[in-house]
Amino acid sequence: MTEQPVTYAVSDGVAVITLSRPQARNAIDSTLAAALIDAFTWAESDPEVRTIVVTGADPAFCGGLDLKEFARLQRPPARASEAIVMAGRLTKPALGAINGPVMTGGLELALGLDVLIASERARFADTHAAVGILPGGGMTARLPRAVGARMAMEMSYTGRVIDAAEAERIGLVNHVVAHEDLLAATLAMAATIASRDPAVLRQLKKLYQVSTTVTMGAAMAHELRERDRRRASGQALTPR
Repeated sequence: MTEQPVTYAVSDGVAVITLSRPQARNAIDSTLAAALIDAFTWAESDPEVRTIVVTGADPAFCGGLDLKEFARLQRPPARASEAIVMAGRLTKPALGAINGPVMTGGLELALGLDVLIASERARFADTHAAVGILPGGGMTARLPRAVGARMAMEMSYTGRVIDAAEAERIGLVNHVVAHEDLLAATLAMAATIASRDPAVLRQLKKLYQVSTTVTMGAAMAHELRERDRRRASGQALTPR
């Protein structure tokens, strides 16, 4: 039987979405992207779900886009950008349980979530420049809002790997916990949030999205235009 690239479970008002391609470090291929979009859609449409948790099957959270598929098809995996951007458009509170390395497109996915709790094993990096492609999932819009423009540029220019302790220090994640406590800690926070008034939660999230990202749309649109322009010119059709 074919393994599911994303698993989905709901309990006590919390939907847990798990990226489940551990042999590929949960890299986003076309199949995983489609399954993740479905999972987000189910969570959004289910009135019983008040909070969403996204995590990965060990040892990684998400290694980014599947570069093997990218190279084979000469384009990003189908719907990958759509899945990544959708994380930032969820109307319900969304938490990330960052259980291991999260790179590039995976980091864009995590940045779209509202609260990030990281395992001590978590590592973070933006390697777009290293592999020779431009981001299309909101990196240049969201990363500077999380860590500040100068740190964001350092991360993107160099591809330097940030460990969990530094990620907490610079504001990339909210908390760091022992690996074995990660899911329990995240679910505990999710349960607290799920106990609050759902209508107020939705409105609060909407208010925060407006107050913290008033120019987000323009920044993301510009990033996508530049990525598409570069692709149309024949540059960087495949990662190095």
